[in-house]
Amino acid sequence: MRILLGDYNTLTVTRKVDFGIYLNGGDEGDILMPQRYVPEGTQVGDELRVFVYLDQEERPIATTETPLARVGEFAFLECSWVNEYGAFLSWGLMKDLFCPFREQKQRMERGKKYIVYVYIDEESYRIAASAKVEKFLSQSLPPYAEGDEVELLVQQKTDIGFKVIVDNQYGGLVYENQVFRQLHTGDRLKGFVAMLRHDGKLDIRLQATGRQHTIDFAEELLQYLKTHDGVCELGDKSEAEDIKRQFQVSKKTFKRAVGDLYKRRLITVSPLKIQLQDT
Repeated sequence: MRILLGDYNTLTVTRKVDFGIYLNGGDEGDILMPQRYVPEGTQVGDELRVFVYLDQEERPIATTETPLARVGEFAFLECSWVNEYGAFLSWGLMKDLFCPFREQKQRMERGKKYIVYVYIDEESYRIAASAKVEKFLSQSLPPYAEGDEVELLVQQKTDIGFKVIVDNQYGGLVYENQVFRQLHTGDRLKGFVAMLRHDGKLDIRLQATGRQHTIDFAEELLQYLKTHDGVCELGDKSEAEDIKRQFQVSKKTFKRAVGDLYKRRLITVSPLKIQLQDT
């Protein structure tokens, strides 16, 4: 049996001791889970889903805690302290995650957060982090078609929009004119493939296109009216920025959704207001 270091494993309890339990780690030998993490009622022979990483002495150790990232994932982590070798990042476990200076784009500072990739260093076999995330993005051609829904991690703001990491694997870009809500580094959200560029990068929209997007927002607008006394103080003649600020959609999308609700005889419409029909 091969243990996945820096990941979840389902392991069998082999024995109990005063300070915890030991789990069958196959080629790694028995792996300790300290008593503080042992679920109540655990017995020898039980199988537990545990996260395996390395303790202060670089020995495999198991926990039922949930880390903010596993090996092979990108994450937005806070620097908790720095020494002469590098920075240490909080990732939800007792032992912080090490990011050596050579893997930093700029010297990390305590209290600040950074997008990093979690990997296993081949020389030391230690779990580590790298802020040089571009070298860990896939260079293969993304297997998407226009309109496919994807998961995004916002990487950084640029002059033309926001760099994003798509499905924890590919580089992408959301252009400024496609952003109808506040975005910040570290945000996780859904997006939609707009185009696959010749360089293999992805152009991403934050909203679906076409009829489905109109339907989705029409339902959102209907729910808004139901929870705001049947009134929305925006209409066909309202400013695009006011609509964007309130609903994070374009005026075009807003007008299409209003039209959809009007055709269904659910609302009445005036230049600067819409109301539920029975209000």
